[in-house]
Amino acid sequence: MSNSPRDSVKDAAQEARKVASEGAGDIQSDLAALRDDVARLATQLADVVAVRGGAVWRKARSNVGDKGMEAVGAVREVGDNIVDAVDESLKRRPYTTLAIAVGIGFLFGATWRR
Repeated sequence: MSNSPRDSVKDAAQEARKVASEGAGDIQSDLAALRDDVARLATQLADVVAVRGGAVWRKARSNVGDKGMEAVGAVREVGDNIVDAVDESLKRRPYTTLAIAVGIGFLFGATWRR
C-alpha cells in the first residue's frame, strides 16, 4: 500500500504536466493571434492617420495662410494709424512730440544697457 499513494501522486503530476503543456500551446497560439491582430490594427490606424492627417494638415495650412494675410493687413493698418497720429501730433504740438520721442529714446537706451 505504500506504493499506491506514490503512484497516484506520480499519475497526478503527469496529468498536470500534460494539461500544462496543452495549455501552454493554446496560450502560445492565442498570443500569436493577438500579435497578428495588433499588427493589423496598427497598420489600419497608420492608414487612417495618414489619410485624415493629410487632409487636416492641408486645411490648417490654408487657414494659417488666410489668417497670416489678415494679420499682415492688421499690422499695416496699425502702422498707418501710428504714422498718421505722429504726423498729426507733429503739426499740432511739435515740441511736446519731440520731448516724448526723446523720453522714449532714453527709456530704450536705459533698458538696452542692462
